[in-house]
Amino acid sequence: MKISFKYISYFFLFILGLSMTLTSCTDDLNVTPKDDDEFLSETFYKDPASYKQVLAKLYAGLYVGGNDGDGTADIAGIGGDFSSYLRLLFVTQEFPTDEAIIAWADGNLPSLNGQTWSADNEFLYGTFSRAFYEISVANEFLRQTTDEKLSARGVDASLKADISKFRAEARFLRAFSYYNLMDLFGNVPITTENDPVGFFYPEQRSRTEVFAFIESELKDIDNSLAASKSNEYGRVDKTAAKFLLAQIYLNSKVYTGTDRNNEAATVCKDIIDNSQYSFANIPYKNLFSADNNRNGAQNEFIFPVVSDGNAIRATGGGMSFILHASIGGSMDAAAQGMNGGWAGIRTRREFVGLFPDATATGDKRGTFYTAGQNLDIARVDIFTEGYAVTKYTNVNSDGTAAQRNDIPDTDFPMYRLSDVYLMYAEASVRGAAAGNIATSVGYINQIRTRAGAGTITASDLTLDFILEERGRELFWECHRRTDLIRFGKFTGGSKIWQWKGGTMNGSATDSYRDLMPIPLKTIQANPTLKQNPGY
Repeated sequence: MKISFKYISYFFLFILGLSMTLTSCTDDLNVTPKDDDEFLSETFYKDPASYKQVLAKLYAGLYVGGNDGDGTADIAGIGGDFSSYLRLLFVTQEFPTDEAIIAWADGNLPSLNGQTWSADNEFLYGTFSRAFYEISVANEFLRQTTDEKLSARGVDASLKADISKFRAEARFLRAFSYYNLMDLFGNVPITTENDPVGFFYPEQRSRTEVFAFIESELKDIDNSLAASKSNEYGRVDKTAAKFLLAQIYLNSKVYTGTDRNNEAATVCKDIIDNSQYSFANIPYKNLFSADNNRNGAQNEFIFPVVSDGNAIRATGGGMSFILHASIGGSMDAAAQGMNGGWAGIRTRREFVGLFPDATATGDKRGTFYTAGQNLDIARVDIFTEGYAVTKYTNVNSDGTAAQRNDIPDTDFPMYRLSDVYLMYAEASVRGAAAGNIATSVGYINQIRTRAGAGTITASDLTLDFILEERGRELFWECHRRTDLIRFGKFTGGSKIWQWKGGTMNGSATDSYRDLMPIPLKTIQANPTLKQNPGY
């Protein structure tokens, strides 16, 4: 499908545009979203297919970064595929942690490696802007699909029923963006379809208020979302909303100061017992192969960000970035199903230390490439300093080639069932009345058995173990920063890794960096916003 649109952002006084050719979430979602000037008009909505076209635009926005077709950036100060939503989440969730480090010296990117960023960091600005851009598109879609407007257009009952689900999905995607904003930046504005279109200064809300808004939205859309596992692959359903609800409950102490582990355990058990998603008893590596939409991994994927090498022509966004940038040194790009490497992302010594060895022998999740690579990182700008990672591959699980080798087919697993197992276990250890330690041990041992790692007993199930196990199971899936903060080990000196604090051996960092700064450009555009403490 072809995506091309321009939309005036509420916060940023510039025009946003996006022009990409990409598939739908499935073949059935093969639609062509129009220019924003069109989808704001009544003429556009005379076509019954238009509603699904805008929904497709929202899902596409998770993967692609945009320009208007002539190379002009769609977010001022950060261009093209650098502004891919998934790419920016990887940059902000992985680079400041022990799981990843990048060699490149693009702009202020190196500051993310050492937790030394400032409010003028263009990658933080890009993340903030991209999330609010998705919110603005969702808001307009909701304005255009009210009962009054649908009735005035003569939309029939069957299409109205579909649109009801589309609206719930749009609200989920909006809540997902607000979650990322709350998690990264804390106190942010909230805008909805009820706010005016045009320039105004939206009110900044406390993190607790944003939390309450997300919780309310996720509960409210439960009756409208598709039943678990009944939607098209790549589109969300009731279980995705429950996953995000469990996620905010597990992190509630950080976000609001109030422990809600009992609610987290309750929601996780509901997902495990009552959803149609199942633990994928396939080799761990197959979860991250080019055919992970059909090799059994899809049964575990609650919310994938879909990739397709032939149709999603985002050469540097999403999974194309993650795969290309993780190949370098003496690595054979063809073995990873790619046409070359960009020699960027590796992991750090301390993360390698979470595994019994670096050869995936004692734990098959330890997918490190070590030939010609040093374990220690003496220089951040040299790819061969630090072990490389081969977790993601653009090769099918049976060894056959993907569709092409320049843009991968591999879907990104934003939410999967094994994370629900881990969240349940953590909430149980943290004292949730709805949790059960023996049940938790069973879930953890399912995960470890698939990985070829030894099983554990109840005495092994400590918070320190869970943090390490989350790293082993979920690394490079955009969870690490949030996890480390929840465990009190992101900033400060209780957990040190190489280049934390900007020094090779690592050093303690200030606790205010548990929150990213509100980007300087955003405050310049909306002077009513208040900066986070420390910045």
